[in-house]
Amino acid sequence: MTRQAQRVALVTGGAGGIGAAVCRTLAEDGLTIAVTDKDLTVAQELAERLPGSGHRGFAVDVSDEGSVRRLYDEVELSLGKVSVLVTCAGVLLLRSDGSRNEVVETSLDEWEVTQAVNARGTFLCCREYAQRIGPAPIDGRVVTLSSVAAQLGGYRSSSSYIASKAAILGLTKGLARELAPKRVTVNSVAPGLIDAPMLRLSLDPADDEKAASTIPLGRLGTPEDVAGAVRFLVSPAASYITGVTIDVNGGYRMQ
Repeated sequence: MTRQAQRVALVTGGAGGIGAAVCRTLAEDGLTIAVTDKDLTVAQELAERLPGSGHRGFAVDVSDEGSVRRLYDEVELSLGKVSVLVTCAGVLLLRSDGSRNEVVETSLDEWEVTQAVNARGTFLCCREYAQRIGPAPIDGRVVTLSSVAAQLGGYRSSSSYIASKAAILGLTKGLARELAPKRVTVNSVAPGLIDAPMLRLSLDPADDEKAASTIPLGRLGTPEDVAGAVRFLVSPAASYITGVTIDVNGGYRMQ
């Protein structure tokens, strides 16, 4: 992959399983990474371990408008203007035994928290990115993270999570149309069963073989599989692709 120098990538949820893989992959390609997480220490530690130099960790609550605005201020001051945004921050609330709440038993609090982080958080980060674009075209990239759950209705995921990830798919298309005149592409990646901390909330390692048997490629995905799709969408090779969703699920959901 061609190195992409002098581009600043802001990755939300950067210290998580998929987020960390995205940070490492884009750093390998020469981008300067703003690693963000609610835990500043964790974000800073990851930034220090990334390939290359100049990366920094930042704290943010993506569900809070003021926190997102301050994040962009800090990143622009220390690293420069953000040209690439990848929204990996997300939350999945389940019962203590890892099972999902059905709609009839979903509390308003569960619904609101899930929407606040997943849907509102993605919106706030994307809106701030869009508001800071200058008058000239920038050849920017926005990559949102949805989920196969939004496309299938989910099996392990709650309806509040499914709804929040479906909202991201619609937001991605709307923003892609709006930012096209600025030469900013906006696409989504929808992971399937990925061996990352969020999947482990509902899947015991003892059940991996059974879960893998439902996937045509015969294995769970890895965070690096998802990061590979992000890498492509961020690269110059994807400059004519916008408003689409790339499924990274091993064939779990075939059209």
